[in-house]
Amino acid sequence: MLRWLTLLLALPAILNAEVVTVTSQNFEQTIQANELVFVNFYADWCRFSQMLKPIFLEASEKFKDSAPGKIVWASLDADKNNDIATKYHVNKYPTLKLFRNGEVTKREYRSSRSVEALAAYINKQMEVTVQKFTEKNALQAAHNPEKNTFIGYFNDENSVEYKNLLNVALFYRDECEFMVGIGELNFPGEVPPPGQAPRLVFQPSNKAVNPNQIPFAGDFATYEYLKQWVADKCVPLVREITFQNAEELTEEGLPFMILFKKSDDKVSEKTFADAIIREIPDQRKSINCLVGDGSIFKHPLSHLGKSENDLPVIAIDSFRHMYLFKNFEDINVPGKLREFVLDLHSGKLHREFHHGPDPVTGNQAPDTEPPPSTFEKLKPQSSRYTILDKTEL
Repeated sequence: MLRWLTLLLALPAILNAEVVTVTSQNFEQTIQANELVFVNFYADWCRFSQMLKPIFLEASEKFKDSAPGKIVWASLDADKNNDIATKYHVNKYPTLKLFRNGEVTKREYRSSRSVEALAAYINKQMEVTVQKFTEKNALQAAHNPEKNTFIGYFNDENSVEYKNLLNVALFYRDECEFMVGIGELNFPGEVPPPGQAPRLVFQPSNKAVNPNQIPFAGDFATYEYLKQWVADKCVPLVREITFQNAEELTEEGLPFMILFKKSDDKVSEKTFADAIIREIPDQRKSINCLVGDGSIFKHPLSHLGKSENDLPVIAIDSFRHMYLFKNFEDINVPGKLREFVLDLHSGKLHREFHHGPDPVTGNQAPDTEPPPSTFEKLKPQSSRYTILDKTEL
């Protein structure tokens, strides 16, 4: 009797053999032991989760003949394994995240939830992203000057350095291009002679303020060092926000500091970027610095009491309220922009909006409310996800 009960309890796992059930106990082991792990974070009570389950299973079956350790399709009950869901900022169901060599990729899956689309996405992720060349002319012809590009020069494709570049390239495949030239004879003067470390350079796009090549001077054999260097070059400190990428940016969970400007205004954009590099390089993990076309984002401007005639305008959106940097020219005052950001994190911006300048006295101003967030509305929609009631800040 006990044996039959055990078989019955195991039946769901057998029926769903192509989708591995992961929990807090085996999650880390699973993502570390496989090159790619595609995880469906779900909740049993969520109707969207129930709708996705059979689709996710059918898509996984297309990869049942993959080599061991190559790709695993997995599902995790986020209610029962809340520690994992919290660690990876899951605040809606179902959420699909891809893990590569034990690390979560920058972008979660947000496209069509069909068998074909899910399978196509994974097939794309399995493609090699580094373009390899043995002729200098071919490499030059393939290079797109409008793209940020990393170019490596190697003698040995079996080296630790080459493998490190391949793995790093997989993480930043959507932001930059990666190319390698193989052979000292094929790339004279570029590929170092045998016994010397390979060469790597970053070629900024022709749209960059400074398009000059930047050579890598660190330890090529240390993966984390190389990855950090590539990230610093590949993912700009200041990014553009549009209606197309706003949802994705909100998913990062960081408040926005946005420069609203006219579309052809490159001067204020450079001034803003220079100030960020100068004032808040250490705040990269606590705030998203963005640039937006003020003619497109008229609604946020109106919440701030501003219009296109007032551009350029800087504001912080905390996903609860918006705060105005009062005078754009103050960006040139040393410490002013940094103070603005730190005042957000300390709560001072919200407190002073209510009560006037610190320190608060007995003669404080009557309570008022900062303008409401507008970008909070661009977060994932309830018609597609079950949204959890979590406060960002």
